[in-house]
Amino acid sequence: MKTTADDFPPYSAAEKAALSKQYSPAQIAAIEAGEAAVDPNDLASQATLREDPMALEYLDDLSEIHPVVDKPVRASESNIDPNLRLKDQDELASDLANWAMNLPQDADRLDWMKFSDNLRLTVGKEEAERNPPSSLAPELPKIDGLKPRSAVTDGGVEIDAATRRLMLQTGYSPQQIRRFRLKILVMRRVTNQTKMGKVASIYYLTVAGNERGLLGIGEGKSTEQEEAKQQAKNAAIRNLQPIPRYEERTIFGDVKAKVGGTELVLMTRPPGFGIRCQSLIHEICKCAGISDLAARVGRSRNPMNTVKATVKALLSQQFPEDIARARGKKLVDVRKVYYNGNV
Repeated sequence: MKTTADDFPPYSAAEKAALSKQYSPAQIAAIEAGEAAVDPNDLASQATLREDPMALEYLDDLSEIHPVVDKPVRASESNIDPNLRLKDQDELASDLANWAMNLPQDADRLDWMKFSDNLRLTVGKEEAERNPPSSLAPELPKIDGLKPRSAVTDGGVEIDAATRRLMLQTGYSPQQIRRFRLKILVMRRVTNQTKMGKVASIYYLTVAGNERGLLGIGEGKSTEQEEAKQQAKNAAIRNLQPIPRYEERTIFGDVKAKVGGTELVLMTRPPGFGIRCQSLIHEICKCAGISDLAARVGRSRNPMNTVKATVKALLSQQFPEDIARARGKKLVDVRKVYYNGNV
């Protein structure tokens, strides 16, 4: 329903009686005088929301120009002067001499600042220099009371951008990131032949874990050594995955994996057996929290493929409950049956 001037009638006797309970007679007279000065037709046309196709998509009284939403106010095209030119040295020296001759006796620094601010550097129309038309947008306004974002710190030490990005991606705190066990397993110096010559870089393969069942590997490559290390460590933490562990010490049965020309077998072992395998697999087991395991690597022993094959084998374990469910069998822990749960 459209608003009209009839929707704003004068106060009735009952309404005036209600107003007299809240306001004094002088205040009521001021209210009536103010409302009498406003045309009801203006209220009907201005105090409503537009519904036509040209209506704005946001609420705004259009009393101020918003530099982000509204088009900027640009100078008139008549301010352009095609004959505008810069002053030469003689003309600038003449302006300086005229200012010095008219300088008062008690001149101070403020007089020089006014002269330098009002000095014209061109000859021609003044508006062409003071307010020329431009295609540049105006500067964004400064919001009072808005404080700049403070740097993220850890115990008073500012955290670098790479670590902040890692915290946003993983949800880990700086203390949790520091508690991860990190180990560099493979380091290689790489040279890339380009049309500009040989570009040397360094490659790192890192493993990360919390020693309680989380494990991840990451690769980093850069021309700077420290940057490559940081890339590999952050990638390893970002790739953390849960590793199944039997009794939180070994794996669920023997598993095999193959990556490239590397084939390996990881074998479960009883308590107290230890980790008897090559150094790369030993470090991976330490990070994952596995204390009893044996491994045999066949064919190629490439370090990078060995690391990737080990992680692939650990992730390919099958739980006994899943195997029994697939075979339609019921799983029973015989240790509780025959040994009364003492083993």
